Amino acid sequence: MNALGWRALVRCGTVLAAAGAAHAWVNAARLRVPPSTPPQVREPVSVLVPARDEAGNIGACVRSLLAQQGVDDLEVLVLDDGSTDDTAVAATAAAFAAPTRAAFKVIRGGDGPGPVTAGKTRACERLAAAARGCVLVFVDADVILAPHAVAASVALLRQARLDLVSPYPRQLADGLAPRLVQPLLQWSWLTTLPLQAAERSRRPSLTAANGQFLVVDRHAYDACGGFGALRTAAERVLDDIALLRAVKRAGGRGVVVDGTHLAVCRMYEGWADLRDGYSKSLWAAFGAPGKAAAVGAALALVYLVPPAAALAGSRTGALGYAFAVAGRVICARRTGGRAWPDSLAHPLSVIVWGVLTARSFRHHRRGTLHWKGRPVHTPQAYPPWHG
Repeated sequence: MNALGWRALVRCGTVLAAAGAAHAWVNAARLRVPPSTPPQVREPVSVLVPARDEAGNIGACVRSLLAQQGVDDLEVLVLDDGSTDDTAVAATAAAFAAPTRAAFKVIRGGDGPGPVTAGKTRACERLAAAARGCVLVFVDADVILAPHAVAASVALLRQARLDLVSPYPRQLADGLAPRLVQPLLQWSWLTTLPLQAAERSRRPSLTAANGQFLVVDRHAYDACGGFGALRTAAERVLDDIALLRAVKRAGGRGVVVDGTHLAVCRMYEGWADLRDGYSKSLWAAFGAPGKAAAVGAALALVYLVPPAAALAGSRTGALGYAFAVAGRVICARRTGGRAWPDSLAHPLSVIVWGVLTARSFRHHRRGTLHWKGRPVHTPQAYPPWHG
């Protein structure tokens, strides 16, 4: 490439980096926020926790769920999804020691060594079938909720007349790999997704959700078929986004909202867990290697070309790098993340994301993806669960 073409790429990347930072700022200002002092919830609410091999996390999660305030009629159901550890024992012990008026039950079940792509969604199907609430709250076992989290989320669901809200938990990231990669989760939708349009649109591309904490109206859940409507392997790997898409197809509305002060989650402890976790799902996020390559090329143009040019003395490239860092800082401060010095490493974060994406497609093609002792194999569709 000649010098003129390179300078054009640098200018283009810089302009797009500025646009991304500006859009993140707009989204951060407009992001829906659940009330800090929600009204009392009179309708029955079911909190549903699918758990597999979560003995180390489930106790804290259950204690936080049974400590929920502001809900008159609350039940907490945990499904032990074929765990190979003492998940059920730990959940029961935590509930036994917790002073609460909420109903609590551990359901034994799961598909044992079956595929990941059938595991969690079938567990969620079973939980929903057993629940009696008018609102279903799905919570992952590694999430800890604030005492007002359920009441505040239900209040936002009803006040905004939505059918599904996904309060995005504050992500706890320690160690080099989690600090590089985890912030990209919040950054990605704050930077690229027009939240107000996404709330109304049925377009699949305008959808973001986080299965760590999902709150859905029971009628909307049943109308779209719930988790039982997710039949393909890709849908079942990205079950949170797929569920919101199903709700939208059925005429409902939903969106990701601010969960910074409602929930915290530490997804991965180190590189090995993070590598395997992202490898499990990144292939499903794009549908085809060509789409992933196109996204990777766009990210390289916006977030790698300008800093590379800056290292060669380009002022325009330095400006583009500054815009990228500013976008990361905006997202971190809005979602309770670590802004400094982590935002300065944004180009490295993008490179690591690209490596993980390539690894995900490579192992998916070979059929060698595993997660929590289960293979991630991908038959075309799965039958619904019947209980």
